[in-house]
Amino acid sequence: MGGGVVMQLLLDRPDLVASLGLVNPVSPYGFGGTKGADGQLASPDAAGAGGGGANPDFVAAIEAQDTGSESQNSPRNVMSAFYVADGFHSPLDDVFVASMLTTKTGIDNYPGDSVPSENWPGFAPGTRGILNTMAPQHHDVSGIVDLATKPPILWVRGTQDVIVSDASFFDLATLGQMGVIPGWPGDEVAPSQPMVTQTRAVLDAYAAAGGRYTEVALDAGHSPQIEQPDEFYAALAAHLTA
Repeated sequence: MGGGVVMQLLLDRPDLVASLGLVNPVSPYGFGGTKGADGQLASPDAAGAGGGGANPDFVAAIEAQDTGSESQNSPRNVMSAFYVADGFHSPLDDVFVASMLTTKTGIDNYPGDSVPSENWPGFAPGTRGILNTMAPQHHDVSGIVDLATKPPILWVRGTQDVIVSDASFFDLATLGQMGVIPGWPGDEVAPSQPMVTQTRAVLDAYAAAGGRYTEVALDAGHSPQIEQPDEFYAALAAHLTA
């Protein structure tokens, strides 16, 4: 979500921004609940996005300060399965897990609250907590296209990222297609959010309107700065130097 924060800063205070570096950023249209390259709402209330989308077993594992149980929902196993490419391990894994366990949980923190919905999967974003800040009702930074001053943008993404992708494993629509969440109403109603496609569409429009961006795709998961540090820092140094 850090990319969403800096794009929001660009919208709110463009005078503070000389350039942007985005690493596997949230879509300009938020996380979940939208479809198509232009970020249309998949349902009127963006059902499936927001605080209700977190795995409750993962939240419980954080609260229990689980540092290494065999549960697939332990922070260590979630990190290995989703936050890096398959099979990647770092000497700093223990440090990363310890950092994950500092997460504050609850409706005002992670994941936030939700409200009932008549649309699949039965809930919609609430108004409190971290995941709701990324719900499409609250997060839309596509307006960067219309800024008078457009600083250069570096967009680094991992080609193996399963969190921010066009078929994210954290998108309930994708999980519905896979049969993990029952009752999926079909692709016409609840398609996977094309997160990478949406980001590229906004950045292409940004460039067409006078801005400039560079896309760097690395053989990595959600954490290319950790998985491919040499390539990542070379791209960052070139961006900052330019």
